[in-house]
Order: sequence, then structure tokens, then C-alpha cells
Amino acid sequence: MTDTTAPRSAFSYRAFTMFWIGRIVSILSFQMLVVAIGWQLYTLTGSALDLGFLGIAQFIPTVVLTPLVGHVADRYDHRRVLLLCRVGEASAAAILAIGTVMGVVDPLIIYIVIALVGAGRAFEIATMVAIIPGLVPRPVVPSATAWFASSNQIGLIVGPILGGVLYELGPGTVYGLAVAFWFIGASFIFLIHMEAVPRASEPVSVQSLLGGFDFVWRDRVILGTISLDMCAVFLSAAPVLFPIFARDILETGPWGLGLLRAAPGVGAFVMSIVLARRPLTLPIGKVLFTVVGIFGVAIIVFALSTHLILSLLALAVMGAADVVSVVIRFALVQLRTPAEMRGRVSAVNGMFTGTSNYLGDFRAGAVAAAIGAVPAVLIGGICVFAVAGLWMFLFPQLWRTRTYDELSAAEVLSGDKDKPS
Repeated sequence: MTDTTAPRSAFSYRAFTMFWIGRIVSILSFQMLVVAIGWQLYTLTGSALDLGFLGIAQFIPTVVLTPLVGHVADRYDHRRVLLLCRVGEASAAAILAIGTVMGVVDPLIIYIVIALVGAGRAFEIATMVAIIPGLVPRPVVPSATAWFASSNQIGLIVGPILGGVLYELGPGTVYGLAVAFWFIGASFIFLIHMEAVPRASEPVSVQSLLGGFDFVWRDRVILGTISLDMCAVFLSAAPVLFPIFARDILETGPWGLGLLRAAPGVGAFVMSIVLARRPLTLPIGKVLFTVVGIFGVAIIVFALSTHLILSLLALAVMGAADVVSVVIRFALVQLRTPAEMRGRVSAVNGMFTGTSNYLGDFRAGAVAAAIGAVPAVLIGGICVFAVAGLWMFLFPQLWRTRTYDELSAAEVLSGDKDKPS
């Protein structure tokens, strides 16, 4: 963006508004799909381990495609990439909709569809993070990032509840509506008009494809931030076990599963609005480690709860803590990375977060199959504190980080001392 005047709101920019609305619709579609898939798969198999394999099905395309994802995000029009992603995700969901109506859905089909959706989301997430600095001026990026997080949370709230309620009409209804919403989300992306942003120009090579990994490795603040999130979420993954908690522990139906899925989004939405209106002014490194600790406490409370209301409150606190971490991580990635590398660095960020979510789902399912759902979640929550303590030792730069505008790795290596620190 060439405009250096910071507006009062990111919504002063029509392109960001279209992007924000389109993101809400897209995440709503995905959350509806996840609720229906989780309940349908658990109904078919009754196995915690099979629920865990949903994570593996999404993990494989995320890791395999990461170098290509970053390359695409840095070299091609972000709007076209997002359009193709949402059309592809809608097409995958249509397979489940048609298969359910025909009565031919089995676990293998579910795993294939969720893998296809995971592939689309790998491209989508990296591109969405990279596009934000092209939609608003640099001073507005932290606020826009918080509003971006809020769009995720609106979808996380409405999608699971809607999916849980509509599941009473049959999973085919949920899948069909998810397809429609993905196409609607694509239409908002089509309406975005934005200035051209710098594109990567170096020849395609192994070095350029892996450039995002090299940049993250050299920037200890970004590396510490995304690896802390990866380990904390991996150890504390619980959503994949929500069907077990909803049916067997809290004794509810699909509607209860929808509420459990939505609860983290409620807390995260409230917190993201607060962050959008009042960006962080406290030392962000210390804030990050504090919210990771709160996240761990909330997981432990959820694991031990046998009452729906307490479980929902614990998940809401967990979501509020998590979104602070998300906003810090995304803003650091956007503001510390050169424009021509944001796609590749965002792809690495997406791989780290995808790895934590997907492998965390598998870990939770495997451990729950061995010792039960409650111990599996409880142990994970306790381990979050160990990770936070270890990361304070391994990444002291992260603990000392005060603002988003401190010297990045690229500036340090180039010897640029005129940047704010």
C-alpha cells in the first residue's frame, strides 16, 4: 500500500472488508464440515483412534505441499489463489454430500475428502496471511490482523452450532450447505480490488522453494513464536475428542458437540475485538508466555469437567488466550518479513500450525484410545507449562521482545541500524 496515513479502522478499506467477510463464510463452511464429519465418523466406527486419523489425513498434504504453497503465494495473484482454494474445498465437500445421499460414505471416503480440504486450506492459509499487508497500510496491519482473527472466530462460533443443529436433518444437509457457503465466500474474494504488491523474481530453485524455512531459522523471534505455538497446541489438542466428551462424558447430542466446537470461538472472538480496538502495548514477548500459561490451565479445567457449562467456560478462556498468541504470531510474521517472501514464510508458519493441529489430533486420538479421553487431554494441558518454561530458556530473544517493530533477522543481517528497536 502507498497510503501511509493510518485510518481509524481497517474497514476504511473496501478490499479488507470484502476479504474479512469472505473469510467468515469460508471458515464457517469448514467448521460445519468438521462437526458433521466428526460425528458421522464416530457413529460409524466408535473409535477414538479413527478420529485421530482425521488429523493425519490433513497433516500429510500440509507438510508435502508447504514448499509449493509458499512459492505460489509469493509469485501469483493472491485473489486467484484464494478463489481456486475455495472452489476446490467446495468440490471436496460436494463428494461427501453426494456420497451421503447415495448411502456410500465410509471412513476411507471421509479421510480422502478431509485430505483434499486440507490441501486447499494449506494454500489458503498462507495466502490469507500474506495478503493482509496488501490490503491496508503497514501501521494498520496489527489491527487488521486482529480483525482477521475475529473473522475466524465468528466462523468458529456459528459454523459448529449450525452444523450440530442441522445434523439432525442428516449429514448430507450440512455438507450441501457447506458447499454453498464456500462458493459464496469465493464471490467476496472476487470483489477484492487491491494494488499490486512485490513478487518474488528469482529463478525457481530448491533454494527459492525452501527460502521460507531459511528465513524463519535465522529469525529467532519468529522461530520461537511459531514453534512455541506448535508444541503447545500439539500437546493440548482436544477438539478431535469433542465427540467423545459430548456423547460419553457430558451426555449430549450433536448440538452439544456444536457448542463445544463453538465455545473457543466465543472467547477468541471477544478477545480479538478487544485487540482490534486496543492493540497490545505491553511487552509482547511476556504477554505471549503469559497467555500460553492461561491456555494450559483452561485445558486442564476442561479435561476434569463433567458439567457442560464449566466445559464451555474453560474452552472460551482457552480460545481467548489462543487468539492473543495468534495475533502476535501473525503480526510478527507480516511485519518482520520482506513483502516478496511473505508467502513462503507464511507457508512455513502454516505448516507449523497445521502440524500442531493435525498431529495433535492424532496424538490425542491415539492416547485416548490407550488410556481414555480425559487423561489424554489432562496430560497435554500439564505439558504446556513444561514447554513454556523450556522455550523461555531456548529463545530468550522472544521473552525480551517488546514491540512488533524491533529489528528483524533480515535487517540485523544487513546491518541496518536505523530501524526502531
